[in-house]
Amino acid sequence: MILRKSHILLPYLITFASGVSMGLTVAPIGAWFLAWIALAPLWVLVVTSASSPLLLALAWGVGYHGVALSWITGIHPMNWLGVPWLPSLAITLFCWSFISLLGGSLVTLWGLGMVRFGGENTWQRVLLGTAIWCGLESLWSAGPLWWSSLAYTQSPHNLVILHLGQLSGANTVTAAIVAVNGFIAEAWITFSVSSASLRFVKNKNLACATTLLITLHLLGFYLYSRPLAQPPEAALKVGIIQGNIPNEIKLIPQGLRQAIAGYTTGYYNLVEQSVDAVLTPETALPYFQRDLPQTGLVQAVAETGVVAWIGAFGERGRSYTNSLFTFTKSGKVFSRYDKTKLVPLGEYIPFEGIFGGLIQRLSPLNAHQVPGTANQVFDTPFGRAIVGICYDSAFPELFRRQAAAGGQFILSASNDAHYTAAMPFQHHALDIMRAIETDRWSVRATNTGYSAFVDPHGKTLWMSKYNTYQTHAATIYKRQSQTLYVRWGDWLTVLLLGFSVFIYILKVGKKA
Repeated sequence: MILRKSHILLPYLITFASGVSMGLTVAPIGAWFLAWIALAPLWVLVVTSASSPLLLALAWGVGYHGVALSWITGIHPMNWLGVPWLPSLAITLFCWSFISLLGGSLVTLWGLGMVRFGGENTWQRVLLGTAIWCGLESLWSAGPLWWSSLAYTQSPHNLVILHLGQLSGANTVTAAIVAVNGFIAEAWITFSVSSASLRFVKNKNLACATTLLITLHLLGFYLYSRPLAQPPEAALKVGIIQGNIPNEIKLIPQGLRQAIAGYTTGYYNLVEQSVDAVLTPETALPYFQRDLPQTGLVQAVAETGVVAWIGAFGERGRSYTNSLFTFTKSGKVFSRYDKTKLVPLGEYIPFEGIFGGLIQRLSPLNAHQVPGTANQVFDTPFGRAIVGICYDSAFPELFRRQAAAGGQFILSASNDAHYTAAMPFQHHALDIMRAIETDRWSVRATNTGYSAFVDPHGKTLWMSKYNTYQTHAATIYKRQSQTLYVRWGDWLTVLLLGFSVFIYILKVGKKA
């Protein structure tokens, strides 16, 4: 009986373990190479196992997203928000479980598509499996909860393959990972068959996986090795201030005094280094726009004339926004960008009419923050910039649209202080992908780490230490190039889905 139960559970344990292996590809472990084999066990079992393929897919998805997003547990305890210990634990476990199950449900839909439409032909299954996975990631990224694309398993370690993102965005890298895993899985499916013809098929599938892996890396290396033009007239020396203000004191007088002193002192220090502009993190000064001119930092800008990009709160009617402001020597706002993608529970209450009262009883979270519009542009005295505030970094379309609208460099501002160190490192990995996809220099200022300068090839030229106060200055270069992805968007997913539908219709037509 025990052996029988073990035999029944074994496929689920295998798929869960392979999902966990995929989760180990990102920070804090960073075993990125596992991504090229970690999907294959699920593929094999979905195609061949007598067990429920949908439950197998769910187990894999929960394993992957549960491990990759385990940093969510770092929000507990939420004493900095005034949430009692036990409700804080409950909220944390709910968030972690919900996002893991949501990721698992997307993989379950992939398994359903493979079972329903996969067919018996290896090439059709690989094409379909790749198309469905990319389509589902596109669907998920269009919603409010998105982070753990298969593509980000390669960042920041495999910069060569990430350059495929210049062709059709992050889904190009996702497609490469799924297709290579698919051919490896198809080779394994024919492994135990003694037929000489099927042994040839097995070797052919392995050859396809190997050829595809090498070819795509060679293409990525070609894009990666292209020299960067750095004309002197495009140079822009930017300073970063990492304030290191703990969230526990951020909104009380002690934290406000520390913020004003730290950012003003850091600003003067960077001005002495002859910077052209200074970038501060998300909500570096937790004041409303109307109160900023009275702060020491804005007064310093008016005194020195050196531009500052300051994270603070904007106002929109009775609501407020999480914004980045450009201040010039006039002491007035030159431009403003409002954060587009808000963090559920942290910055707004999902289904507020249903859950608002309950959540407000558990927490003092303000439910009146509103997102910025999707068509914002951010002009500066140095030209148009691309802006991402914290969670925005997970959504490549925001950066693509701003690059297409003339953005010449990236300004990324965030505050990840309430999470473990793995989260800001994953966040940095996402910003690297955005820099590569848009072919832009990126400046990243955070509250507690990791602040950084990144070039268009994704190379991190400087990164701050974690949980330290730091300032740093470096030169970036404005660029006006447009990658294929910036011009055409994610055309590859559309092509894969369209071709898959066409092949399926032909197959059904032949049967008829």
